[in-house]
Amino acid sequence: MKPSRRLFSIQLVALAGSLCAALDLDAKTGAEVLLAVNAPAHFDPSKYLISEKLDGVRALWDGSTLRFRSGRTIAAPAWFLAKLPKTPLDGELWLGRGKFDLLSGMVRKAQPVDTEWEQLKYMVFELPHGVGTFAERAALLKLVVRGVGWSQLQGVEQFRIPNQAVLRDRLKAVNAAGGEGLMLHLASAPYVTGRSDVLLKFKSLADAEAEVIGHVPGKGKYAGMTGALQVRTADGQQFRLGTGLSDEERKNPPAIGTMVTYTFRDVTPSGKPRFASFLRVAAEQ
Repeated sequence: MKPSRRLFSIQLVALAGSLCAALDLDAKTGAEVLLAVNAPAHFDPSKYLISEKLDGVRALWDGSTLRFRSGRTIAAPAWFLAKLPKTPLDGELWLGRGKFDLLSGMVRKAQPVDTEWEQLKYMVFELPHGVGTFAERAALLKLVVRGVGWSQLQGVEQFRIPNQAVLRDRLKAVNAAGGEGLMLHLASAPYVTGRSDVLLKFKSLADAEAEVIGHVPGKGKYAGMTGALQVRTADGQQFRLGTGLSDEERKNPPAIGTMVTYTFRDVTPSGKPRFASFLRVAAEQ
């Protein structure tokens, strides 16, 4: 007699648990996470596992609590949390391409709305504090997700690309479909946190974060509104960020101290970004 689907799922969960123990996975997830850097001009993509860059909200699961990157608790419905495994996970809450603003409003409510949470997915791509290479952890993560067997928990697809030409073709296809870009995680990398070149962002335009330190009054058609944000990067570069702001954002600009994400084409010899454009308030403070 063929084993039941439920028995098969239980066996997968048990196997994943055994593998987690064998890889010495820590059951604790802190706010320290791996953050990507922009891809350099020349590199070998065949050394990486590649996935689409999702415009979601970073979410870390420690086996009992779901948190933002800052460590602040996400007010997710009890039924959503009950579906998640005991294995710690790192990923993004995602609603679909081009829906970041709608998603952000949904997941930041103090009282979650069930019908809204039923629409989103938890797209996971890492096992926090796992030992072994990223390729090994990605294989294990597939087992964990498969063992849960829940459509709202999905593993981010990881794939290989042989060279730069194919990589650029794939980026064009993702952009044409409304996606932001690609993420490349060094397949041989151990688990690390912080800003690191083991994880690369590959986009048509580079992006970075800066802190809002002031509001520049608008002129002409923007009189009475914010003309630009005065921002400062982590390395001390200061510049104005006006392009990309909507009229609503000019009327109600991000508060001083807020981290924002901006895109740019390249940097000047002094290190300032060229053609900087406001993208959004950063995913989480």
